[in-house]
Amino acid sequence: MRNSFKIIKLVLPCPRLLPVMAGLVFVVLLLIAARDWQTSERRELFWGDRGSDVAKVQQKLKQLDLNGGPVTGFYSWDTVRAVRSFQRQNKITSRGSVDEKTHAMLFKPELEGITEEDIFLLAAIIESEAAGESYLGKVAVGAVILNRLDSAGFPNTLGGVVFQPRAFESVGNRQFGRAISSESHRAASDALAGQDPTGDALYFWNPDKQVNSWVWQRQQVVQIGNHIFAR
Repeated sequence: MRNSFKIIKLVLPCPRLLPVMAGLVFVVLLLIAARDWQTSERRELFWGDRGSDVAKVQQKLKQLDLNGGPVTGFYSWDTVRAVRSFQRQNKITSRGSVDEKTHAMLFKPELEGITEEDIFLLAAIIESEAAGESYLGKVAVGAVILNRLDSAGFPNTLGGVVFQPRAFESVGNRQFGRAISSESHRAASDALAGQDPTGDALYFWNPDKQVNSWVWQRQQVVQIGNHIFAR
């Protein structure tokens, strides 16, 4: 029986194309390396880490008054506790390390076009609605105001949201316009910077006060101090 063999011919590219193909392969490898380098450029920060990225986080924590200790570039237990506080405020898993999600929230860019007048107006409604609340409670009220700006069911300007008829009790009972505390002013700035401990809530109310019954039908998210926050 005669054996049959298949002859496979290798087709080589034109010698003139070899340098071009080699160049293309080199470029692809560079792009892959660059992608991998960018992906791993920001490391997750843990206790014991050192570096300028740790110092940057510590500086931000100090700006937020989270008592993260001095800016040393060393990820200490003070830094861990401060990061955990920030994560709890923003409804992130409280691990004490700075992962991608925590970093994104910590350094979330401020809204464009914000003026001093906007900060003053937001601070004024925070003061009138939450003067007796904790700092976190003040930030929460500010966050609700800003969440309404992004909702189609509310006016699309800060003034429109604040002065919407029957929207806020303090505007109707003349509590609005009282002297603004430094804490309310800082809470307004932090809310504008992206802090939202309410989980995107659009409503808040004090359950110990008489309110319209329809509000209890909203999806409740969290209670902070004397206020229930809901979507």
